[in-house]
Amino acid sequence: MKKALLILFVSLVSFAAQAQELEWHTDVAKATALSEKSKKPLLLFFTGSDWCGWCMKLQKEVLKTPEFAKWAKDNVVLVELDFPRKTAQSEQLKAQNAQLNQFFQVRGYPTVWFAKGVKTAEGKISFEALGSTGYVAGGPTPWLDGANKIITKS
Repeated sequence: MKKALLILFVSLVSFAAQAQELEWHTDVAKATALSEKSKKPLLLFFTGSDWCGWCMKLQKEVLKTPEFAKWAKDNVVLVELDFPRKTAQSEQLKAQNAQLNQFFQVRGYPTVWFAKGVKTAEGKISFEALGSTGYVAGGPTPWLDGANKIITKS
């Protein structure tokens, strides 16, 4: 009986963890194509994943919560633009992230931009910035309230 309960518990925990996992894209071209197809804006998360304390705090308090996961699946296409100090990245990824960092004029981390992306006839991506935010104290509810205000005014 104990063994059956343990197996059931492990199965439920595993299922819940899988249900909360979100797909964070790193290829902006692919994410933009998904955004256009789904008619959802991009959520561009500019982060220093292995050194930025406020980025880690935003991840823990908001971006890795069930509330955020449910909201994100319904409302946005997620893109992580990381600027790590210890983790290796391809030169192509570094160049893409630096170009977007400059385009959106990111001055600190974490910064979250909401934008609509459109692939032009020339194969480039054109962005319409909707608004930005960063760390907001209080957990997922106040952060999501602010995010909703940004994406609904578009």
